[in-house]
Amino acid sequence: METAIPHLVEPHPVTGIPNGKFGIWLFLASEVMLFGALFSSYVLIRVGAPHWPPEGGLSSEVLNVPLGTFNTAVLITSSITMVLAWASCKMGSLPKFKLWMAATVGLALVFLVVKYFEYSDKFHHGHFPSHDNFYGIYFVLTGLHGLHIVGGIVVNTYLLTFGSKLWNVDREWFTNRVENAGLYWHFVDLVWIFLFPSLYLL
Repeated sequence: METAIPHLVEPHPVTGIPNGKFGIWLFLASEVMLFGALFSSYVLIRVGAPHWPPEGGLSSEVLNVPLGTFNTAVLITSSITMVLAWASCKMGSLPKFKLWMAATVGLALVFLVVKYFEYSDKFHHGHFPSHDNFYGIYFVLTGLHGLHIVGGIVVNTYLLTFGSKLWNVDREWFTNRVENAGLYWHFVDLVWIFLFPSLYLL
């Protein structure tokens, strides 16, 4: 099948990978710079603070560590189901792909629901981003990460539904799209693996 943009399926002779994968790697590089800048700001603010959190105590006493741990397990599991969804495409099974991709989307929604209850508890106790630097950093980092989760849900849901029609047209192209979505999803999970200990445990 000919496409308007070349090398969407076969590797580009210069990069050695399809253009779609090259594009997602460039996008993830910009995401690394974004979160890297935010993490650097967090480190500088924390190192310069006489007390952290400013109200005293430990981060683990202020934030809900059990919920954070549960959400970590949820995201790690979703990375596994994402790999299984891609592997199902490679093995030529669309039904299994849909099963594992639905599981990935479902786990992502579980993460957001848990985060909703966590945020609600903070707001109920009057802890808003403007409360102090600790909560400002907490809400900015976890909120931005949550938006990336929403983005992943949108893309994966599209691949699960309307986007899966491409399977009947060009299976390899569709599989490449799933792989690209998986790269993004693994990055989102990796960010949380850094966020959780940095904010909740240290």
